[in-house]
Amino acid sequence: MAFLSIIIPTTKSIFIFILFFHFTLLSSSYMLVHHLNNHDHSFHHRRPILQANQSQCALFMGSWVHDDSYPIYQSSSCPVIEPDFNCQMYGRPDSDYLRYRWKPANCELPRFNGLEFLEKMKGKTVMFVGDSLGRNQWESLICLTWSSVPRIATQMIRGYPLSTFKFLDYDVTMSYYKAPYLVDIEAEGGRRVLKLEDISSNAQSWRNVDVLSFNTGHWWSHTGSTQGWDMMESGGSLYQDMDRMVAMETGVRTWARWVDSNIDTTKTRIFFQSFSPTHYDPSEWSGGAATTTKSCYGETAPVSASAFSGVYPNEMKVVDAVLREMQTPVYVLDITTLSAMRKDAHPSIYSGDTSTGQKANPDHTPDCTHWCLPGLPDTWNQLFYTALFF
Repeated sequence: MAFLSIIIPTTKSIFIFILFFHFTLLSSSYMLVHHLNNHDHSFHHRRPILQANQSQCALFMGSWVHDDSYPIYQSSSCPVIEPDFNCQMYGRPDSDYLRYRWKPANCELPRFNGLEFLEKMKGKTVMFVGDSLGRNQWESLICLTWSSVPRIATQMIRGYPLSTFKFLDYDVTMSYYKAPYLVDIEAEGGRRVLKLEDISSNAQSWRNVDVLSFNTGHWWSHTGSTQGWDMMESGGSLYQDMDRMVAMETGVRTWARWVDSNIDTTKTRIFFQSFSPTHYDPSEWSGGAATTTKSCYGETAPVSASAFSGVYPNEMKVVDAVLREMQTPVYVLDITTLSAMRKDAHPSIYSGDTSTGQKANPDHTPDCTHWCLPGLPDTWNQLFYTALFF
């Protein structure tokens, strides 16, 4: 205990106080480990930031530190990365964004170990359900795991809405199910109807899964050509539109009722991944200072923790309100704030869209929503891995 060496031997009272302080820290650390190992979900209905603040290890609060031992894998060694996320293949000239490690307040994350993941998940299925941010995380988890066992037998089946990747020697399945609203969309009379109170069609694919990780948020605000529906149905009535956050809350409550009615928590772990932020407006990270950039294009470093002051998204306020009323314990993987600091980690123009228009006008059509692989989603999975096993 090098810290105690500064104590003056005659100051007995100070010594006792510091000894007590260290004992309190150790006790808090023990309680966190005990909590994780025994899957005590008693705090999961609150924002994880509050849960973390009740211990000395705040998993979702901290800072990004440069670490030359990262990334854990290279994009060239993981063939499942789709063009949308493969920034190095599509010409991104810088690479420092790959070399940042998330450092939570007062603790260290265990490094992801793919072999350990396979051994502990042997015979089980992990499924990510939601929008393309879930696909981003799904491909990251495959790459992280594959990097530990590159020569074992695997099988990839891409489909719609379900895609699966299997590590055959361990009978471990990693799946992605596309459901950007979670609830169903049905074709009726030539129109796409978003069924805010029906989830039965999607949910039949989620049964008998050992670990389910859900996300939703981005598609609820889409309009025009990117809107995924023509009409909404709620309470037996059709609507051309409604307040999007009201619609989202109705849909998330439908999901919550299905989880409470159908999930056996002795067999299935439920995660909800918080809202993944975008970086289209430099004023959000420049403190209002003048900037020559108009998006995430050209950004090569994270926002420092001291300079960052983000706003908690309305989408997560909706999710929080629903989770508080659920009976089923749901672990919220609160990646919102730590991801908001990573304005440098998006594909921008370095994706599979190699059109000359995009390259010529990078401020007009960059992708500042998704994330490069390797990259930020690897940290999401490191947190996911920690929550599952530690």
